[in-house]
Amino acid sequence: MRTVGVEEELLLVDPDTGEPRALSAAVLARAALDRADGDDVFERELHNQMLEFATHPQSDMDALGREIVRCRKEAARHAGGIGCAVAALATSPLPVSPSVGTNHRYQWMAEQYGIATQEQLVLGCHVHVSVDSDEEGVAVIDRLRPWLSVLAAVSANSPFWQGRDTGYSSYRSRVWQRWPSAGATEVFGSARRYRQVVADMLATGVILDEAMVYFDARLSRNYPTVEIRVSDVCLHAETAVLVATLARGLVETAAREWRAGREPAEHSVSVLRLAAWQAARNGLTDELLHPVTMQRMPAQAVLQALLDQVGDALADCGDLDRARACVAGLLGRGNGARVQRELMRRSGSLRDVVTECVRHTQG
Repeated sequence: MRTVGVEEELLLVDPDTGEPRALSAAVLARAALDRADGDDVFERELHNQMLEFATHPQSDMDALGREIVRCRKEAARHAGGIGCAVAALATSPLPVSPSVGTNHRYQWMAEQYGIATQEQLVLGCHVHVSVDSDEEGVAVIDRLRPWLSVLAAVSANSPFWQGRDTGYSSYRSRVWQRWPSAGATEVFGSARRYRQVVADMLATGVILDEAMVYFDARLSRNYPTVEIRVSDVCLHAETAVLVATLARGLVETAAREWRAGREPAEHSVSVLRLAAWQAARNGLTDELLHPVTMQRMPAQAVLQALLDQVGDALADCGDLDRARACVAGLLGRGNGARVQRELMRRSGSLRDVVTECVRHTQG
C-alpha cells in the first residue's frame, strides 16, 4: 500500500484581532526547546507569518488524520506560548504587509521577483504519495494532470484577500501562478524527458534551484514520492485527509493505467489552465470542467466522476466508504471558502472570521 505524507502551512495570527503576526522564528524556537524524541516536524517558510509542518509517511488514513490533528494542536500550543494562534487559512482575510525571511534563499527570491515575492503570503497543502521509481512517478504525473483541478476545488479555502472578497474560492492559487515555474505541465513521457526539462529550466537562471520547480505535480527532490501541490491548506483536518485519500487514489490509478499500457489524456496545458481557473473561481459551489471531456458540469457531478475514477484503488486500500462519506459531508458543510463566507455573512467582521477559523483549525 502506498504511503502518504502531508505538508501544511499555517497562518500565525493575533488571537484577539485576527491580524497576521510575523513570529515564526519565535514559534520555531519554542518548538525546538520542547522537541520530543527528535520529532522535528515544524519548518520556517518564505514569510515570517507562516509556520509549516510535515507529517511522517503513513499507509493508514486514520493514522494520517491523527497526525495532522496532533501537529495542528502542537503548532497551536507553541504559538500560544508566545501569545499568538494558528489558523488553517490559505490567505489572510485581513490586510497584511508580509515580511520575508532573512536567509539567503528568500532574499534572492525577493530581489529576483520583486513585489511578487512580497505578495506571496499564501498557504498550501502538499501531498506526497510514494512511487516505486522515477519512471513510475513521471508516468503518474502525466496521467493525473486533468484531475488535479478537482482536488483544488475540494480544498478551496481562500476567498478573501487584503480585506476584500475576491470573488474566488481559491484566490491563493491565482497568486501562486505568479511564480514563473508554477502550474500545469505537458506530458513528459519518460523520466529522462522530465529531468531534461528541469535541467533546461535551471540552466536559464530564472529559478534558483530544483526546489523552485513549482509544477502542480512533481517528483520530490528528497523522497521517493510524487508531490501534488495544487491544494489550499484546508480549514478542517478531515478535508486534508480527504485530499490525501483522493491523491493516493489518483496515483495508484495512474500507475495501474501506465502498467496496462494506457496513454495519458492529451489535454493541452492551455486547457488545463482553464480547468484550474474554473476550480479556483467556483470551488464546489458551481460548475467545474470535467477532467475527461473538459466541458462544464456541476461540481457535484465532477466530484462523483473523481470518485468513480479512483474507486477501485480506494476500495483496495479500504478507503472507498470513508471517501464517499467525507465527500457527502463536504458537500453538505462546504469547503473552507464556503465556511469563511458564511461566517462573514453572519458576523460582518473579517476579524471574527479569522478568530472562528482558529477554532476550526483545531476542531
